Amino acid sequence: MDLLSNLALGFGAAFTLQNLFYCFIGCLLGTLIGVLPGLGPVATIAMLLPSIYALDATPALIMLAGIYYGAQYGGSTTAILINVPGESSSVVTAIDGYQMARQGRAGAALSSAALGSFFAGSVATLVLAAFAPPLTEVAFKFGPAEYFSLMVLGLIGSVVLASGSLIKAIAMILLGLLLGQINTDVISGVPRFSFDIAELSDGIDFVVIAMGVFGFGEIIANLSVPSAHREVFTKDVKGLMPTKEDIRMAAPAVLRGTALGSVLGVLPGGGALLASFAAYTLEKKVAKDASRFGKGDIRGVAGPESANNAGAQTSFIPMLTLGIPPNAVMALMVGAMTIKGIQPGPQVMSSNPELFWGLIASMWIGNLMLVILNLPLIGIWIKLLTVPYRFLFPAIMVFCCIGLYTLNNNNFHVYLAALFGLIGYAFYKLGCEPAPLLLGFILGPMMEENLRRALLLSRGDWTAFVTRPLSASLLAAAAAMVIIVLLPNIRRKREEAFQEAD
Repeated sequence: MDLLSNLALGFGAAFTLQNLFYCFIGCLLGTLIGVLPGLGPVATIAMLLPSIYALDATPALIMLAGIYYGAQYGGSTTAILINVPGESSSVVTAIDGYQMARQGRAGAALSSAALGSFFAGSVATLVLAAFAPPLTEVAFKFGPAEYFSLMVLGLIGSVVLASGSLIKAIAMILLGLLLGQINTDVISGVPRFSFDIAELSDGIDFVVIAMGVFGFGEIIANLSVPSAHREVFTKDVKGLMPTKEDIRMAAPAVLRGTALGSVLGVLPGGGALLASFAAYTLEKKVAKDASRFGKGDIRGVAGPESANNAGAQTSFIPMLTLGIPPNAVMALMVGAMTIKGIQPGPQVMSSNPELFWGLIASMWIGNLMLVILNLPLIGIWIKLLTVPYRFLFPAIMVFCCIGLYTLNNNNFHVYLAALFGLIGYAFYKLGCEPAPLLLGFILGPMMEENLRRALLLSRGDWTAFVTRPLSASLLAAAAAMVIIVLLPNIRRKREEAFQEAD
């Protein structure tokens, strides 16, 4: 009964005109920044932080939250239509979503992403409301050793995720890990591998690599073939909504992705990102015929999109209940709470119940607003497919360059993305999948930080990773995955399943 009375309090707070208005503004802004390549929720929320001084705490946080989970909806649009994942959690969506667009099925991909996101977001919000305290206790058990082991498992999983050669997938992960080392050492404060270039002292921005390798690389690859042989944006659109067969295939993927994302979103360290990769890996595992993945399988869109939206919602749990931000956006949310004079942590639930439960209730309202906003817009996004590619690619490049420039108001990011565009084209010619590179790049610095913290706490004792039960279990799962993938029979089946079509 406590839950019902708390939700009644939350809906009472969320259904005021002011809070409904700011919820809508947040969702609309989130969708727009998700659709526009390069403009992510981190940059947008950072730019909007000064504006919340004039707002009360509840509408301010409702608006910022709407931007975050709204961007998860919009981020799939560019990933599907132009193969530019604006958010790290949309990287996996691009693999099959973009292939569906090439086959004239962009409408089915976009609508399954929107409906899957709505279902996952609604369920994850229920999880947030009902299980915040017990799920927080699970997060308490994760120390540096457990986080390191979890990320090792994530990287091993991405090898399984990648189609084609295992050697190429491992090489891409290692390259991503190496690129992640270009930054300033968190302990000594000394720049590493920056070659005395000031802009590299803070590391390479994720958006630069994503746009360069996926966006610019894809454009170069498309321009390198004659227009008569260019498949992109040339086929007729077959329908804006999924068929019965699509729904039959996507529904179980949505359920699995929602469950996976709800659990992984609680864990600090990129829950939504890990959830989307894990969901894609899971879909490949349970599929009878995995050869369709990477060639336009709707399960490869529905599963990861549901997982990253569920993960985005449940990532509020450690932020609201512990005051621990699991990702950059939640760190900004903690900053927003501090600006409004609220100390993030367990006391928020008791000292500011209207804020806590009002924010949770607003997520249900926001998810409903987003599906109402996004479904009618699918037809508009599909219109992009009718634009001749010779007009479309300069517009894509302009948007990408604007997004890159606004990262730091510096031309350097534009030049760096152009360099990664050439590297992305080289990957395309070599048959290397760039998704593992991005995962290695994102997880690399976090892995290093947690490895060093674990070794500091254990006074250099490496056995700490196997003497802690949870860490040992995660490492055992990673080792089992490696052994299974290397078994001759499994390896042969994998090569047959993921054999790339010419």
